[in-house]
Parts: sequence; C-alpha cells; structure tokens
Amino acid sequence: MLAFQMATNSASAQPLWASLILPLGMVVLFYFFLIRPQSVARKEMEARLSKLKAGDEVLLSSGLFATIDRLDPASDNIIYLKLGGSVVKARRQSVVAFANETQKKD
Repeated sequence: MLAFQMATNSASAQPLWASLILPLGMVVLFYFFLIRPQSVARKEMEARLSKLKAGDEVLLSSGLFATIDRLDPASDNIIYLKLGGSVVKARRQSVVAFANETQKKD
C-alpha cells in the first residue's frame, strides 16, 4: 500500500513552472482587462480637467449641463459654474465631459 502511494505522489508531481502558469496568466489578464484601461481613462480625464477654461459648456456627474463662469485662482480643485441664472461652486472632478463631446456620441 505504501509503495502505491509513493508511486502516485511521484507521478502526479508537476514542475514548479507548470503550477505557476495559471496564476501568472490570471495576473496578466487582470492587468490588461482591468488595471491598464482604468489608468488610461484616468489619465485622459486628468488631461481633460486640466484644459477647462471659463466659457466652456460641461456635463456634470449629476447629469446637469453648466457653463464654467470662472476658475478659482486660490484652489485648483474649485470651479464656479453658471446654472440657469445662478452661479454655484463645484469641484473640478464633478465635470464628466464637455457638452459638445456628449452630443457627438448621441
């Protein structure tokens, strides 16, 4: 009986590289399908937010369209938006897209 167990253990033993193929493949797939596209989208958004200027029409994360009234010179994260007849203060990250970009996709 002991000889049978030793024979099956030695026959089923795989090299180390063969047991690492599946986990390494999963890491590569996660990188190319999840991590890399997210970092590319984040860089595009940062570039888009750095181009904001007064007079641009933008779409906010709340779904509202607004016009940028002015940028806060004291803070890079604050913008002032015209919504209807009033001016509101918002974070720069609340801008999702330029208004003309959303119309082209529709």
